[in-house]
Amino acid sequence: MKNSLQHLNPKIFDKDVEKVPIRKGFGEGLVLAGEANSQVVGLCADLTESTQMHLFKAKFPERFVEIGVAEQNLASVASGMAAMGKIPFISSYAMFSPGRNWEQIRTTICYNNRQVIIVGSHAGVSVGPDGGTHQAIEDLAITRVIPNMTVISVCDHIEARKATLAVANLGTPVYLRLAREKTAVITTDESPFEIGKANLLYGTPDVKADVGIVATGALVYKALLVAEALKKEKISVKVLNVHTIKPLDEDAVLTLAKDCGALVTVEEHQITGGLGGAVAEYLATVRPTPIEFIGVHNQFGQSGTPDELIEYYGMGEFSITNAVKAVLKRK
Repeated sequence: MKNSLQHLNPKIFDKDVEKVPIRKGFGEGLVLAGEANSQVVGLCADLTESTQMHLFKAKFPERFVEIGVAEQNLASVASGMAAMGKIPFISSYAMFSPGRNWEQIRTTICYNNRQVIIVGSHAGVSVGPDGGTHQAIEDLAITRVIPNMTVISVCDHIEARKATLAVANLGTPVYLRLAREKTAVITTDESPFEIGKANLLYGTPDVKADVGIVATGALVYKALLVAEALKKEKISVKVLNVHTIKPLDEDAVLTLAKDCGALVTVEEHQITGGLGGAVAEYLATVRPTPIEFIGVHNQFGQSGTPDELIEYYGMGEFSITNAVKAVLKRK
């Protein structure tokens, strides 16, 4: 059952649940952040409308810079602006930023601990027909490994708006990961959000369950659908939304491992180096726990519809359900 403390969308399991692109929440949040703080500036690499930064550009044209197709410059210019007291948000497709400009992000931003927010839109295979060259499924790994970096992967457009406002006040480098496609609205304005604090969306706190699902990003919705469906098979599931990959909410992960005894991690990313890796690395040192990993297994993406690709790469409801049943046998 839904955790009432999370104030989730009451229509979350309805067929007509509203769907909104996650990136739209970023665009709305950036305008709010700009209204709250005149030091917030926006820089983009020729993808202003795609990343929804055009909303900020329209509101604050004097605080927006179009860098063009030059992602290395995008990061370096933002680092310089941050050194002068600005709070730069830089946006592009995740495959290009942080994909193409990783060294500049590492050296000019993170090495100097500059407050630059790197917004990687169109992440995951659900970019669809753009194909493997444009499908960032390694971005969590390459950002999580950099010192000083906070890594956030939001589940819907409301959480994206809240995260955008929160990172504007964080004071350190951030990677904010966004999906392209319309995604079910899971949370509400009343749902809690705090950087570094995971949210138990499904299941009752302090009550044990058969399996815990640790999910992030747009696939949180599919994890919730699986948890609801498995009730009919008398399999109890808890779903933890880990929007902050780094720093990982270790207390929440450990509590889930203790309450369930077996976990499934779910992410639209390579299973290496992302959420699953972070969870496994931590639990290996404090409480070894059986885990099944849902994500891309050492492959590149390809062209197709978003739904086709999610299913093909084993990240749909069927695959998550099978992973729950498989890990349950290993308890």
